[in-house]
Amino acid sequence: QVQLIESGGGLVQAGGSLRLSCAASGRSLSRSAMGWFRQAPAKEREFVAAITWITRTYYGDSVKGRFTISRDNAKNTVTLQMNSLNPEDTAVYYCAAQRGSYSSGSVIRQNDYSYWGQGAQVTVSS
Repeated sequence: QVQLIESGGGLVQAGGSLRLSCAASGRSLSRSAMGWFRQAPAKEREFVAAITWITRTYYGDSVKGRFTISRDNAKNTVTLQMNSLNPEDTAVYYCAAQRGSYSSGSVIRQNDYSYWGQGAQVTVSS
């Protein structure tokens, strides 16, 4: 059973930075794509960023140039560095991982992922 646990959320002022981490347990995810999604109050969950097993990265339009996703296969973790945060980034951020290995398919849809974390709250004050 794969478990994903997010950490690093919190409260930050606009213009500040936060770093989210997601630690996986249960099996190695070094050959699986991993991603981050977020859900703001009264809004649908949206794609934030993803990284494939060959470390190709993808970003949602609203975070391009501000957020960076990376992975450490030795530690079975994925990290989201968030810079230049604004109040519109306020949301619960979810880590996700694909079940399959060596995938070259889509990584930007919720249905692409089988494993999900519980979520980490990020609040950006103005």
